Amino acid sequence: MGDTGTGQDLLDVLVVGGGINGAGIARDAAGRGWSVSLCEQDDLASHTSSASTKLIHGGLRYLQYGEFGLVRKALRERSVLQRLAPHLVVPTRFVLPHAAHLRPGWMLHAGLWLYDHLGHAGSAFPRSRRLDLRSDPRGAVLQPGFRTGFTYSDARVDDARLVLLNALDAHERGARIHVRTRCEQLIRHRDHWWAVLRHADGSVQRLRARAVVNATGPWAGNLLERAGMDAPIGLRLVQGSHIVVPRLYGHDSAYLLQQPDQRIVFVLPFEQDFTLIGTTDVDYDGDPAQVRAASTEVAYLCAAASRWLRTPVQPADVVWQYSGVRPLLADHHHDAAKVTRDYRLQLDASQAPLLSVLGGKLTTYRTLAEEAVDQLGAALGRAEPAWTADGAPLPGGDLGAAPVVLAKLQAQYPGLSETLLATLARRYGSRASAVLGDATSTVQLGTAFGADLYAREVDYLVAHEWVRTLDDLLWRRTKLGLRLDAAQREGLAQYLAQRVAAMA
Repeated sequence: MGDTGTGQDLLDVLVVGGGINGAGIARDAAGRGWSVSLCEQDDLASHTSSASTKLIHGGLRYLQYGEFGLVRKALRERSVLQRLAPHLVVPTRFVLPHAAHLRPGWMLHAGLWLYDHLGHAGSAFPRSRRLDLRSDPRGAVLQPGFRTGFTYSDARVDDARLVLLNALDAHERGARIHVRTRCEQLIRHRDHWWAVLRHADGSVQRLRARAVVNATGPWAGNLLERAGMDAPIGLRLVQGSHIVVPRLYGHDSAYLLQQPDQRIVFVLPFEQDFTLIGTTDVDYDGDPAQVRAASTEVAYLCAAASRWLRTPVQPADVVWQYSGVRPLLADHHHDAAKVTRDYRLQLDASQAPLLSVLGGKLTTYRTLAEEAVDQLGAALGRAEPAWTADGAPLPGGDLGAAPVVLAKLQAQYPGLSETLLATLARRYGSRASAVLGDATSTVQLGTAFGADLYAREVDYLVAHEWVRTLDDLLWRRTKLGLRLDAAQREGLAQYLAQRVAAMA
């Protein structure tokens, strides 16, 4: 271990942070022809960006706080992202049951009318409508007594894979992606930065960049201090926790459930055989890397779902729970649930530029990235135009939605099961064929680890998607942690360690 050199080449930008905003900025800049490096101290999407409610949505509840601009921006992005990653972004109908003691029906109707008109309705996202819960099959999931409700459109997404696809596209456009690489020091000069990066093996790399992007989320202040600058004023760290239980109902709609404390909780189809319930909003002041769902949060989410659903949810039903820390912009709201989900880009161009990303939400990452690169371009004297809104889809998105991809895979691989092909279509889109190669049977896919995971896919993940640890594979590139037992995990861990060692 030692120093890997001084990297005399001058980069246009170093992006610190491999969550959704950092990956989106790296992709945008690389697509404009900039020289880009991204470093992430852990795995891609290893913290906040893989701990969301996994929605691409305008944020219906933000309307009651007057966040019309944020909702409009997010609703417009909903259609853009569905075009960019149609295999990953799944349009979904949401059921909002009505209880008069919580919010009057006219208020819900007015809010949904505004939601429809702020967004772009189309075949993928039809407008809201009133629902008779006594006759609609989706009403049978709810406790007896709820008579009316509403249904509206938003979308679900695999958040961690959305991050991965942005990093992968950035890489394929020339960006260098360094996972498990910590930015230990930033030294500022008039027209460039020196950065000291430490890789997982202990080796040190020094590189120069004309600008730095601080996309470290809840660690934004720490990075600024490392650069000898003042920490940003106005970040509020809020913990959000979720639980996963065995599937509670058979259809593919989601539910938005109002609560007596004026919060809302989502109940969502998840990974075919499970249901996702979330989220909480609790102020947090600990280490963001150590955040865990508290037993009180689990109990709250179980009670929130049970208040509405015919099938009660108990803590003993929970098969997985996860929690993340959202770095939100502090505002006047005392209640963490009411804090804005908008973002602020803080550019310091007094010497070599440093741009800090503060706040934000998954749905608006692309427009945030576009604005960030526009601002850096102005500071650096670069004039390449924005391109991502109408540009090429993300990797795997060129064939369309997962069912379209599945049909093509079935024609191409008649010897493989529909279950396997459907899983790969959802996970990889058109790139599923790169995973499968020329296989005509599962025997040619190598060792079977369980749940339709074979050695050939593991090899692909190590070679092309920066998988280095078992958690990378089980919880971020896939959600197979929900399906593999202890013995299967052990066999997979041994094989993975061998493949990673072979690449070293």
